Amino acid sequence: MPDYSTMEPALAVLAGYGPDLRNGMTSHAPMAVEALAAMGRADAVLPWLERYAEGMLPRPIERERIGRDDWRSALGREDRVADWSAFFATELAEAPWRDVLARWAALLAPGICASATHGVIRTGHAVRSLEDAETPARVRELGDGLGYWAAAYQVLPTATNGTVSAAPAHEAIARVPIVPPARRTFSGTIVSSLIGLDRFPDFAPVIRMLDVEQEPGRVVSDMTETFARVYLANARDVLTAIVFIHGVTSVAALRSILPYVPESAARDLVRYAWQSSCGLYAAFGSDTPAMGEVDEPATSRDALIDAAAAHGDEHVIKFTAACLREDGIRPSPAFAAAAHHAAGILPAP
Repeated sequence: MPDYSTMEPALAVLAGYGPDLRNGMTSHAPMAVEALAAMGRADAVLPWLERYAEGMLPRPIERERIGRDDWRSALGREDRVADWSAFFATELAEAPWRDVLARWAALLAPGICASATHGVIRTGHAVRSLEDAETPARVRELGDGLGYWAAAYQVLPTATNGTVSAAPAHEAIARVPIVPPARRTFSGTIVSSLIGLDRFPDFAPVIRMLDVEQEPGRVVSDMTETFARVYLANARDVLTAIVFIHGVTSVAALRSILPYVPESAARDLVRYAWQSSCGLYAAFGSDTPAMGEVDEPATSRDALIDAAAAHGDEHVIKFTAACLREDGIRPSPAFAAAAHHAAGILPAP
């Protein structure tokens, strides 16, 4: 059972920190503490955060106000992340959080791949926390999640013309083109490889390969299982494990967001989440995922949760929470297999 009893103390600690780590990577602290709470491991939240905070950077200072009429010029400006947090703090002070989420999730949907999908993932965790209880700290965290999504906003090549047959995710994935190794552009970050898709025109039609006419929640279930299988087929080292974890957790984040957006926006979110996870697959993948039987690990749900909490890596924690949630909605052995694999391949901190 979820246990959010330590969420407020954790968010009080996080209030002084920004979205980045001292090593130049993205802080996963807000996402990981919510994932632990969702898995019922409130006891692990503050000890984990105490260790993790050593690598976090202070919250940046606001530079310039973002107005309601000129916000588009600030999209994708990571140097203005504090300005975006302030912008959303104002939005959330003047309207219910559900209304703010509905409006801005729709506007930010084309940039789901922002910061290797961390923006949408953080937003999804914040929304799930608010569903447990609406508190000022949790509302502020939603604003920070949306702010990070906006500051890191990035779009992928999108072809709107031409004829492309649409199919469910588990069928369409076989038609997603893979960037040849010699043409890849990895320069130390996942984002650098996603930027490289601009020079790979075969990727642009991917956005239209997914059939989004089914109920969005059902499409999300198909997508999360498909990308769990993408993970199993392609995660061979630390980098690729992290890449393909994001392919699942970014889609799973929509599970919390979709109930609050109109139907047309829900379909857009699903479509862009598909595009984003396919972008990770195209930029880093090599093998088409198998859709047959998967050897499920001989371990229970509780054992996977305890293993993730004991392991301590933020990706293992978030991935385990996402896989177990999705497995509870539409069971597949791929979820437990992927979570178990991640705990084995990623090093403990």
